[in-house]
Amino acid sequence: MILFTANRSMKGKDSLEQIMREENTSAALPVITVGNADRLLNDSEYRGRCVESLIKIVLNIDSYRGARRIFIP
Repeated sequence: MILFTANRSMKGKDSLEQIMREENTSAALPVITVGNADRLLNDSEYRGRCVESLIKIVLNIDSYRGARRIFIP
């Protein structure tokens, strides 16, 4: 399962970033983070770029194992 999120928080011991730092392994799938959630919903060009990036990642997912987090686009 791949987590797709707009959560960019790095604050606190329970933040997504902290959990990734503690639990990541070389076999773990990355968390894919969209840079701007509002723009994703309201800008079709931006959304298209995000989709293209996401497709490229999913088609080559094994090369991204252990990457922890990937920001798109």
